[in-house]
Formats: sequence, structure tokens, C-alpha cells
Amino acid sequence: QVSLVESGGGLVQAGGSLTLSCSYTGQTFATFGMGWFRQAPGKEREFVAAITILGGTTYYADSVKGRATISRDHATRTLSLLMNNVNPDDTALYYCAATTRLRTQLTSGVNYAYWGQGTQVTVSS
Repeated sequence: QVSLVESGGGLVQAGGSLTLSCSYTGQTFATFGMGWFRQAPGKEREFVAAITILGGTTYYADSVKGRATISRDHATRTLSLLMNNVNPDDTALYYCAATTRLRTQLTSGVNYAYWGQGTQVTVSS
């Protein structure tokens, strides 16, 4: 079992930056990968970024590539997402997720068993 708690959301001006954090506890030794997903009102949940816990291989959605950086800190058990040059299209509820399935496709939400409650990000124009 893995527990996830997101933080860092809020109101951000377009062009600004935001940092989201996800604290993970529980059977984290079995975690293969973690990711960030988001869901805007009236839209389906979409992949944002992901990282393998041991190797640190990263994956990004085209919509955030070049603007986002995902990282993990083993010591503090924290997953982070830094996003620069945000725009109103980045407005969404952002979720942290974790999977223990080895070599699974980290860009697909169906492969994640553990999810946080989400943190709201609103970008004003």
C-alpha cells in the first residue's frame, strides 16, 4: 500500500511558475514509477509527466515538454513537478500517482494503483 498527498497548488499568473509536491509513504520500496496527471473541468484525465523511481527515467506529455520537470527525492520521499511559463490551459486538478507494476507504461493512468486526492492549479490570464 502506498499513500500519496499532494501540495503546492493554487492561483498562478500566466507566464509564471509553479511547483507541486507529492509526499509518499507506505510500501514505497516496491514502487516502480510515479507520475502526475491532471483533469480540467469537463475534460478527461490526462498524463502530464512520470518518472521511474530507481533509474530516474522521465516522460512528459507534449503539452508540457520543455516547460515541466519531474523529479523525486528518496531521502524525503517526495515527488515534485516544476512547471514554467504556465498558461490558462494548465488549469486543472493535478493528481500524483504511483505504481508497483514493473516496466509498465507510465504514461497511462490505468497502470497506476495509487492516487492522491489532488491539488487544484488555476492559471489566470
